[in-house]
Amino acid sequence: MKKVIAGLMFLLAAGCQENETIVNDLTGNEVVYALQSGSVYPISGTVTIKEKKDGSALVIVELNGTEGNIQHPVHLHMGDISAPGADVVALLTPVTGSTGKSETILTRMADETTITYAQLVKLDACIKIHLADAGPDRDIILAGGNIGSASNARLDGRVGFGICKSE
Repeated sequence: MKKVIAGLMFLLAAGCQENETIVNDLTGNEVVYALQSGSVYPISGTVTIKEKKDGSALVIVELNGTEGNIQHPVHLHMGDISAPGADVVALLTPVTGSTGKSETILTRMADETTITYAQLVKLDACIKIHLADAGPDRDIILAGGNIGSASNARLDGRVGFGICKSE
């Protein structure tokens, strides 16, 4: 019994230390953007971008309405969300259907250029979460929204979603 209690105490202490490390690694600067449904699926949520002490960005996607074990691809695109064929500039960690969550520490774009938190929150960009990464479902956008300077582009409610560039 003592071994079980000692093991539980160790796990609790390790869990607290890991969580404290994550919290202590952040500056406190963050922005939150709304993600709205992009299709017939009732999916919405937020993307939170937090600044790490090293200047990089922690990008957290949280969706409501996802389920199952499917992994939903998350893309960072340049430009307003309504622009068709916008270039994908970064692939983020997929959203897990069962949790509706994704976390990515973003330090580099797809072309290997570095990006900081300060640059990301000023970028004219959008986030799109797709139903699947292949086949016809890859063109279905579950949710998305503008971030950075693009987030100020439309304040009039629901926006149209541009089709992603298929490659």
